[in-house]
Amino acid sequence: MRPIVPTKPLRANVLGAGVHAVNMQSAAEYLEACVASGLKGYVCVTGVHGVTESVRSSRFRAALDNALLVVPDGMPTVWVGRSQRHLSMQRVFGPDLMLELCARSLKNGYTHFFYGGKAGIAEELKRNFETWYPGIRILGALTPPFRSLTHKEEAELSAHVGKLKPDILWVGLSTPKQEMFMVEAIEHLDCKLMIGVGAAFDFHTGRIKDAPTWIKEAGLQWFHRLCQEPRRLWKRYLINNAVFVWHLIFQIAGSKRYSLRSEVNTADSVR
Repeated sequence: MRPIVPTKPLRANVLGAGVHAVNMQSAAEYLEACVASGLKGYVCVTGVHGVTESVRSSRFRAALDNALLVVPDGMPTVWVGRSQRHLSMQRVFGPDLMLELCARSLKNGYTHFFYGGKAGIAEELKRNFETWYPGIRILGALTPPFRSLTHKEEAELSAHVGKLKPDILWVGLSTPKQEMFMVEAIEHLDCKLMIGVGAAFDFHTGRIKDAPTWIKEAGLQWFHRLCQEPRRLWKRYLINNAVFVWHLIFQIAGSKRYSLRSEVNTADSVR
């Protein structure tokens, strides 16, 4: 019997990038249903950085268009969505989504694999989650080289994951690297979901401090991050934020059209 494919959430139009109008509960429930139905795909956790990257790069835009789910990682994307009458839309912060799905997997038994971070971080993350969630099934953890994988390394990764067959493969690389990795790897790695969560590996190993709730709700977490890593992040936040606001003014004023592209029929990906 062909499994029932869960209904995909509606999308908000954020400078032409389709960001799904979800909150933490609806996103987690949808992804659980995807795993249960055997739906295969990747998930993008996208905020201002990802949206501005999609404006610059047609390849990155295609990565978002073809994603199983694009969750609103930043408050500006939520504000745009709510202005388009997606009133239940809330921020789905990557590190929090990781905690939510890992906690839920204690009941549903879904398995995990951690891929990303600097040397040793994925293994440390595995130890932390096994401490926080006794009984969680984390099948492996691997830190890739900073460079692109060679053909031999790609084959080794595919064979390694193929032996374990995790339900969810968490990807902790930076945008746009992690999204492009998932686009290339989703057809070759034997997992159900790939979820790119960016700096979540660093958050959950204590290398980055999380912001207070009021800072997050005010849309100022980017400034909190900038204060922690000014040399690495100044260009991303100061320039990208300005580009985002500039384009958003044109979208709101209606002086430039940002149209959503059609999504891939992911029902064809059911195993």
